[in-house]
Amino acid sequence: MRRDWLLIVLALALAASAAAVVYLSRPTVLTVAVGPRDGPEAGLLEAYAKALSRAREDVRLKLVHYDDVRDSAAALQSGKADLAVVRPDVLMPENGLTIAILHDEALVIATPDASDIDGFSDLARKRLGVVERHSADAAFITNLLGFYDLAASAGETAPDRPAGASPVTLVPLQPSEVTAAIAEKRVDAVAVIASPASKAAASMVRAVEAGAPDRKASLVAVPDGDAILQRLPELQVVTIPAGTFGGRPKRPEEDVKTMGASYRLMARGQVSRVTVASVTQHLFEWRSKLASAAPIAKLMKAPEFDTTVAATSARLPNHPGAVDYFEREQQTFLDRYEDYIYLLAFFGGTIGSGVAWVGQRLARQRRQRIDVVLDRLIELMREIRAATTKAELDALAQETDALVADVVRYARERSLDNRTLSALILSIDAAQGAILDGRRRIGDAPVHAAPARPRMARLMAMKLPAAE
Repeated sequence: MRRDWLLIVLALALAASAAAVVYLSRPTVLTVAVGPRDGPEAGLLEAYAKALSRAREDVRLKLVHYDDVRDSAAALQSGKADLAVVRPDVLMPENGLTIAILHDEALVIATPDASDIDGFSDLARKRLGVVERHSADAAFITNLLGFYDLAASAGETAPDRPAGASPVTLVPLQPSEVTAAIAEKRVDAVAVIASPASKAAASMVRAVEAGAPDRKASLVAVPDGDAILQRLPELQVVTIPAGTFGGRPKRPEEDVKTMGASYRLMARGQVSRVTVASVTQHLFEWRSKLASAAPIAKLMKAPEFDTTVAATSARLPNHPGAVDYFEREQQTFLDRYEDYIYLLAFFGGTIGSGVAWVGQRLARQRRQRIDVVLDRLIELMREIRAATTKAELDALAQETDALVADVVRYARERSLDNRTLSALILSIDAAQGAILDGRRRIGDAPVHAAPARPRMARLMAMKLPAAE
């Protein structure tokens, strides 16, 4: 029976170990809110999710599509998603921490060379054509104009403007209308919010050149980027490198500073830093592989920071897990569980000592039964020697037989050490020898009584198990 219980306990331990291995080896599935559903960011994350699944990595992505980045950011803030595509100037989730900048979009303003617009502040009392690609683009430009006290207006019937503010008339344009609007002087400059390397930005610049009298256009810079960030921290300072739009001579001829917005992959702060580090690692290491399916992957970059403290306390904080990857400080197994290992080692000795003490107590309680039998056998020997009648000897002999039977049953269930076993054998032999001597003394012994068998033979007859 004891062997059966041992096998059952062993089987349960193996089953528990197998269940723990299966549970710990399961991949972590993260829900990703993606918006807009037809944007390049959706294509990038779909390619990334498929790559993770093919490689059987420890992290998997479940994509949930939304119509707009405002909706995806709201899903992250409400806890419906673990990761999300976020444009901070549209909606910045309170619990959002940056993993990666998927791409930057810059405010690109082009104007004919013949115009008198040299800087952003020169747009006062001008007409600015706006090619909207996102519903938040108008708000972006309006906030930026407000920083320079340039009130956005749709015409003379616009609402009252702040005192001292110079109006800038915003004229919505379709990409196909840009050249005609410049040629007919319906607008003085055209703005679009797009990645400088994108087709949208390059097409707008070429359209302005086509409508300019001398077929030349220049880019309008937005200075004071650091000051703007103090008031509008959700924006980005973006540099348009010289020659971005090609041409001879190159366009622009020198770097142009402007403001922009970023599309970011963000995670809830509660998501494990180990999991986020894994997501970040695969995302950047597989960038070239993902670029074949989603060219926008080439524009992906890590958020800028000088130190780890600056990374997690920046105006747009980064997730500690992403910082671990960028700083090459990803946690190992020991790093993650060193506290538990230390506690296990600290309390393991105490627990082991307690288990050993309990074992000793149980063993002592088991031996008490044998001790009672031994003590009674010693007393029986004295009583047998003092017995004077056959009835007394018969009663003592029956009690001795009962004790022997009890010990045999006990020994079949448990192992006995050599010292205890030897003491039992000696006591039983002595008690039975005393009974035989007593019967001879009172004349009740058989005439041809067999001599007492050796102790080990008696042990085999009783089928006592050998001590372990």
